[in-house]
Amino acid sequence: MADEQNWQPPEWKPEATSPSPFGAAPSQQPPPPSAPPTWTPPPKPGLIPLRPLDLGAILGASFRVLRRNPKATYGTSLIIFGVMSIVTTLIVGLVTFGVLARLDRAAAEDENTILAGSLAAIALAGVATAALSVIGGAVLQGILVLEVARGALGEKLRLRQLWRLAKGRIGALIGWSMLIALAIIIGVGLLILVIVLLAATLGDVGAGLGVLVGVLGSIGTAVLWAWLSTKLALVPSALMLERTSIRGAVARSWSLTRGYFWRTFGILLLVAFIVNTAVQIVSTPIGFVGGILLALIDPTGSNSQTAITVAVVVTVVSLLVTVALGALAAVVQAATPALLYVDLRIRKEGLDLELIRFIEQRQAGGAEQPDPYRRQSAAAAPVPPAEGSPWI
Repeated sequence: MADEQNWQPPEWKPEATSPSPFGAAPSQQPPPPSAPPTWTPPPKPGLIPLRPLDLGAILGASFRVLRRNPKATYGTSLIIFGVMSIVTTLIVGLVTFGVLARLDRAAAEDENTILAGSLAAIALAGVATAALSVIGGAVLQGILVLEVARGALGEKLRLRQLWRLAKGRIGALIGWSMLIALAIIIGVGLLILVIVLLAATLGDVGAGLGVLVGVLGSIGTAVLWAWLSTKLALVPSALMLERTSIRGAVARSWSLTRGYFWRTFGILLLVAFIVNTAVQIVSTPIGFVGGILLALIDPTGSNSQTAITVAVVVTVVSLLVTVALGALAAVVQAATPALLYVDLRIRKEGLDLELIRFIEQRQAGGAEQPDPYRRQSAAAAPVPPAEGSPWI
């Protein structure tokens, strides 16, 4: 039968309920649907989130290392840079004073001999200060690598504890830094030797060729250095955390950066640019103001006592500011390769799962746990089939 009145079913409405003496009547409305489960990011127990890191996370963590544990990071860097600056100033100052004094008292026939000896003394002073800089930088880098690694696990260690973890590895790190310094000296020395030989043997033509070789060689050396320094940027992290040999650390850094060269190079370059620009913005006005003060106090250049005092004060203040800013920049630049090491191991080896498992076991009360950064290659390697097995 056709429904000529277009009858529609009545809408459902909850029935009105009268007050009950036993309490409120139950609601007649259907329960709301439960919300769908949402994705929650991995935990961030400490310095970084335990997931692949983007540029913002790496940049933020590089600067957060300072704020999170300033005594162990900036304090160590400040001590190292302070000692290096004082010793370098003393060495250079004493050598320069001795050289000038000897030249001033030397007879005319002995000037060439004394000049040669003075140049050798200046060269030795330069080598000594460079070696001190390499050792100090290696020690600071080792401490920063350990701080980043333990900070990712939510740990905040004191300097003494970090030194205990670094025991037995600082020597390898210093050896690696010395190898880099030696390679730089040999490369630059060979380039200078070729230029000098061309200029000395071919006259004007050799001088022109020497200039051309110098320009092209400098560009090639810069490109080669950028490539090698990026591919080997993770060697200190592998040395400290995996406690491997220098050769093994070189192989690890080379393999971890494979496929991520430009990303690693770009982040290292960006951090270096930001830090050095900030240091120059702060330190340049100090030297500019110091020059203006000297010009106002001693406009004729008579080297009065007041002008000498102001010059000494400006030099000391400039040195203190340079040390403070240099220590800060060293912390940030040393922390960045360590963060890249953790990030690349998360992307390539699933290190975040090992770190999360370590944290969960520690929270559950596990006392003896293997270091999550150490590669258990020997234990994880498949056992070869026995002789005579059908699977050979």
